[in-house]
Amino acid sequence: MKLVEVEGLIQRFGDVVAVDGLTFSIEAGEAFALLGPNGAGKTTTIRVLVTLLRPTAGSVRIAGLDVTRHPTRVRRVLGYVPQTLSADGSLTGYENLLVVAKLLRIPRAERERAIADVLELVRLEEAADRLVRTYSGGMVRRLEIAQAILHRPVLLVLDEPTVGLDPTARRSVWDALKVLRERDGTTLLVTAHYMGEAELYCDRVAIMNRGRLVALGTAGELKAQAGGAATLDEVFTTLTGDTLESGGSYSEVRQLRRRLRRFG
Repeated sequence: MKLVEVEGLIQRFGDVVAVDGLTFSIEAGEAFALLGPNGAGKTTTIRVLVTLLRPTAGSVRIAGLDVTRHPTRVRRVLGYVPQTLSADGSLTGYENLLVVAKLLRIPRAERERAIADVLELVRLEEAADRLVRTYSGGMVRRLEIAQAILHRPVLLVLDEPTVGLDPTARRSVWDALKVLRERDGTTLLVTAHYMGEAELYCDRVAIMNRGRLVALGTAGELKAQAGGAATLDEVFTTLTGDTLESGGSYSEVRQLRRRLRRFG
């Protein structure tokens, strides 16, 4: 069953074509990576999917819902973890989740259970009453994932979920996502910064360049298409002529994401 269907998507900003005729689909339960160099159109595509941008042309459907015609209904079935920092450092982890639960209008009788459930999933139960400004980068990212899945979405969209994290923190984020997929069958759409993560954790990979889709398939299929490349890094370089290649505290993660937002 196709959970996400993108057909002929075009997104213009004045004379600039950020996304140029993009077509792909994602199966329910799949982990799907969207890769590309800076300026390829990845984040623009994500913003259309999560209803933050109205597409210039083409169509996008999520769980059978057109994102242009039914944006409110679409938001109810997806969770979104943006590049920009979405956790408040002046609040505790629990308080952040409580604010989100109220914004999502989760019934009062269900809030505590929902919060406890996601805290356990991302392994932050013991840190729930600490201020988020004291969290490591990996803990912050896991909290942001918890915020995005409070309402049990069928699709979780993550824009560069491990950027700015050290290898151990990146692995902890992917461990949480793996448990989420196994427990709830959640579909993942991820823009990835690290080729190895896409290869290890995602079922299929799409590569964009200059607003267009240049490759789509499993890691093995893409390597074969690139003349038997040994790694996805080699595939990426072959297809785009570019390369992709940050652990830190709450403050460091915030500063890094601000910089990335200006150039991403």
